Amino acid sequence: MNNFQTKLNQLAPGMVALVGVPSDENSSFLRGPAQAPGHIRQMLHSGSSNMCAENGHDLANEPRLLDMGNMPLGPGTWQADGSPTITRHITSLLEKDARVLSLGGDHAVTFPIVQAFAAKYPDLTILHIDAHPDLYDEFEGSRVSHACPFARIMEAGLAQRLVQVGIRTLNAHQKAQAEKFGVKIIQMTDWRPGMALNLTGPLYLSLDLDGLDPAYAPGVSHHEPGGLTTREVIDLIQAIDVPLVGADIVELNPVRDLVGMTTAVAAKLLKEIAVKLLA
Repeated sequence: MNNFQTKLNQLAPGMVALVGVPSDENSSFLRGPAQAPGHIRQMLHSGSSNMCAENGHDLANEPRLLDMGNMPLGPGTWQADGSPTITRHITSLLEKDARVLSLGGDHAVTFPIVQAFAAKYPDLTILHIDAHPDLYDEFEGSRVSHACPFARIMEAGLAQRLVQVGIRTLNAHQKAQAEKFGVKIIQMTDWRPGMALNLTGPLYLSLDLDGLDPAYAPGVSHHEPGGLTTREVIDLIQAIDVPLVGADIVELNPVRDLVGMTTAVAAKLLKEIAVKLLA
């Protein structure tokens, strides 16, 4: 029995399952995000900071937070229309009535993750923080590229609403896709700190680290200047006032990180998201 299966037996209702999804075979431009879960865990427990979120909740003494390790992925994880393997593993966690915080991996993993969430929460809202809308119908011949997950999610009716924040790469095709699917996009040119997003629950948060300006998060594959500050992303998370049922942190590329700078940002955001999931 692998570590994931062993931990599954320890999971109880109301707990938060932290799980690595080490997949980057659908990345364009660069590989590397598959290495991210281990780096984030190492930073989280490195002693360079404590385990407290900013509200004072100490996750070091939180029995409801369970690190599942990485889900077992192997050859055949991905098919032309998605990843039944990833969906099955997430479903096994949700069947325990747990909330799930996934560590990617590239953004392709969000589609199969949300497939599992939509089965449990048919009225799901998604808050997506990113430089890119990831709404391509296909990218470089693939419909499961990390540039396509939200096209797959919306065409399958897996979310009743998708709100995207931080976008600064909207081209004509993706704009048409957003209009087709009724996506609310707040581009960086329109973003103002403290904007009301009028979110409804149950809410799923998908956080691509390149939503941050590369000055704050250089360890990503796709640098898009002009993004959110770390403080703005923290404030966005802390302002969530509806039930958060799941989240992912994706697109950390340790190969490009500078002295663990982006990994530290990921660990910081993990703590803030975890306390929201535990609320």
